Amino acid sequence: MHKTILTSFVTSSLAVLLASSAAFAQSAPGGVSDNKVKIGILNDQSGVYSEFGGKSSVEAAKMAVEDFGGKVLGQPIEIVDADHQNKPDIASNIARQWYDTQQVDAIMELTTSSVALAVQAVGKEKKKIDIVTGAATTDLTGKACTPYGFHWAYDTHALAVGTGGALVKQGGDSWFFLTADYAFGYSLEQQTGDFVKSSGGKIVGAVRHPLATTDFSSFLLQAQSSGAKVIGLANAGLDTSNAIKQAAEFGITAGGQRLAALLFTLAEVHGLGLQAAQGLTLTEGYYWNLDDKSREFAKKFFARTKKMPNMVHSGTYSAVTQYLKAIQKAGTDDADAVSKALHEMPVDDFFARGGTVAKNGRMIHDMYLLQVKKPGESKEPWDYFTVLATIPGKDAYMDPAKSGCDLVK
Repeated sequence: MHKTILTSFVTSSLAVLLASSAAFAQSAPGGVSDNKVKIGILNDQSGVYSEFGGKSSVEAAKMAVEDFGGKVLGQPIEIVDADHQNKPDIASNIARQWYDTQQVDAIMELTTSSVALAVQAVGKEKKKIDIVTGAATTDLTGKACTPYGFHWAYDTHALAVGTGGALVKQGGDSWFFLTADYAFGYSLEQQTGDFVKSSGGKIVGAVRHPLATTDFSSFLLQAQSSGAKVIGLANAGLDTSNAIKQAAEFGITAGGQRLAALLFTLAEVHGLGLQAAQGLTLTEGYYWNLDDKSREFAKKFFARTKKMPNMVHSGTYSAVTQYLKAIQKAGTDDADAVSKALHEMPVDDFFARGGTVAKNGRMIHDMYLLQVKKPGESKEPWDYFTVLATIPGKDAYMDPAKSGCDLVK
């Protein structure tokens, strides 16, 4: 009987010890929890932004892991991915499932601002890091900022300063906005409109369209009849491409009005073609043909995807790499320690030269004002842009102290 009691006691004690050890492994301040680092790439893989980021961003993340050596702090690194279908509720559910049952440590890319805001809120609740490369709204590092949220590749303020500023300087001092009807579109319209007005221009009107619109005729006719010198396309992906195609059919540019593609990347120019896109001014945080470092990454990326990268793809590579470096620096994948390291470490790679991370999570780096070449000016496949200017990061991004983020105070 005593032997039975003793055996039962030892068994129970051992069970408690093992449970305690497991709990400690999950929350230990040093080392890697769950014996792996797991990164989720959550984005649009089937809709209007699937070329903007999509599966190519997943490949960029995998490239970053491979180039890092496949391990950090001696533990394997895993990439998982999912399509959020541009729906915040679906994205939030995936994020919770990843965090709660699949041991995902961080979520990245997050194309679509409404999705990025929703997932960043989940990350705040769960104390998990997110690094946004695909969405644009400045709210991510403004009123919705969190200690665990980072914004990496670009934002609406940088786009407004770049494309908006260039067109105002060229005489485009009256604007009409054609805006995607969700958080990203509102932010881009507001940021660009404020910049136009502060530069002496005026806003004569605006109209909003649903995401993934195929018929822009009524919206474009309103823009045409406004008489504005510039029609600002505060949308992205296929929405922007379709608007540009249909604007040509209505003779809008032939009639003297200019189109401002406020978020337009190499991927969309390729889909549209130089004949239709020529002359457009746009802003990106990366151009594959900028210099030898940019071309080196682009060559590897093209070998895997058969396309050249835009700022979302290259930004995702940069974000994954910097996250892994932060884990290495912190000596743990604990979110608080990694967040601290991300804020402290400079970002110096082919994507961001001398980049810094502000207290609100905004990664500040140079942007590039680009103009789409005429077909006869392109010397090789994917040679689409002339670099008009480099916009220093301090000019491209909002002063963190004025962003509305409580973390800065």
